[in-house]
Amino acid sequence: MLLEIAGLVIDVKNKYKYFEMISRGFTTNGKTPDFTVEVPEDVLKKAISQNPEYSDDYIEALEIYRIICKKMLKYDAMLMHCAAISVDNEAYLFTAVSGTGKTTHISLWKKKFKEKCIVVNGDKPILRLIDGIFYACGTPWRGKENYGENIMVPIKAICILERGEKNSIKKIAPYDAISTVITQTLRTNDMDEMDKMLSLTDKLLEKVPFYRLKCNMNDDAADVSYNGMN
Repeated sequence: MLLEIAGLVIDVKNKYKYFEMISRGFTTNGKTPDFTVEVPEDVLKKAISQNPEYSDDYIEALEIYRIICKKMLKYDAMLMHCAAISVDNEAYLFTAVSGTGKTTHISLWKKKFKEKCIVVNGDKPILRLIDGIFYACGTPWRGKENYGENIMVPIKAICILERGEKNSIKKIAPYDAISTVITQTLRTNDMDEMDKMLSLTDKLLEKVPFYRLKCNMNDDAADVSYNGMN
């Protein structure tokens, strides 16, 4: 099946129907693929044996995305574990350790901005650099809430989300953000892939402003974070 993600056409040779189900809205046809993805049988079997708590079709979908993310590095595109939302065609990204409240926070933005707020991806968007601009790109891997669209939106800012008693936000220097960004990107043991990932990370830190938000998840948290990034 052919998918179009982050402006790239991908020919996926999947085994299970689950992948086709989660990829609805991302399929295309009649286009020449930029690259092909297929999970080798031995790799799939090993991943399945190491994760007995998950179904085989779910594991295949994860392995497909892992391969896609590695191949996308060639096209200046990288995975980042975060929630990406769009307001007035500008993307705001929120990253944090699991359980901090990314989904809760973007729900506050949806409440504040209503139809103006579009969730690009609730969990694992692709960030792609095109002509000097980073875009947040929707993917079929949208988290348990399944928030997301097949769109590309230029990134306005990236916010590191932390819990706090009082809502406050401040802009931070790139060196204060680098460790968080690296922990939220794809892990790879391939040195060439890692070099490319680090190079893209450097460009992201250079071109996109970063903020640190402490929030208590009250309604005014959305006002504080939006106003602080504008």
